[in-house]
Amino acid sequence: MIETMALHIATGIKRLVPEHPASIAVLKHALGILINTFMIIGLCIFISKWIGTIPEMLMILVAFPGLRMVSGGIHLKSGMKCVLITTAAFVILSLLTFSYSVVVVLNILNIILVFLFAPSDIEKQSRIKSRHYPKLKLASTLIVAINLLIGSPTLAVSFLLQALTLVPWKEVK
Repeated sequence: MIETMALHIATGIKRLVPEHPASIAVLKHALGILINTFMIIGLCIFISKWIGTIPEMLMILVAFPGLRMVSGGIHLKSGMKCVLITTAAFVILSLLTFSYSVVVVLNILNIILVFLFAPSDIEKQSRIKSRHYPKLKLASTLIVAINLLIGSPTLAVSFLLQALTLVPWKEVK
C-alpha cells in the first residue's frame, strides 16, 4: 500500500516536472519513507489521544528514532508491516510503567545491548564511514545512559525496544 502510494505520487511528480533530476525510483523511495513516518506518527498520536497517553507517546516518538539514528537496527521488508508493528509497539510501550528498580535494571540492560551491538545495519541506512562507528557506539551508549539520571520508565522501554533491533537474531551456522 505504501509502496503503491509512493509510486503513484512519484510518477505524478515526474509527469509534472519531467526535468527533475531524481528518477521515479529515487522519488518513490524517499516518498515511501515520508509516508511511512507520517503514518506512524499520525496513528500513534491519534490512538494515544484516544487512550490518554499523549505525553508518553511523544516521548517515545522522539526517543526511539533519536536513538535509532545513531545506533541503526533492523528494518522490516514491508512499509505497511513497519507502520502496523511500530504503531502497535509504541501504543503498548506508552501504557507500561515500572518501579524505579525495574527502570534501573532496564537501563543497565539497554546500556549493555547498545554497547555490544551498536551500530547495527547502519551501512544500509546511511553513508557514514565505518571509521566513525566507534563514535556512533559511544553516542548511542550515552543517549541510553542518560536515562540513569532521568529514570523514565517510558524511555527505558523505548530504548529497550530499539536496543533489541540491534541484536543480530540470525541463526549462527
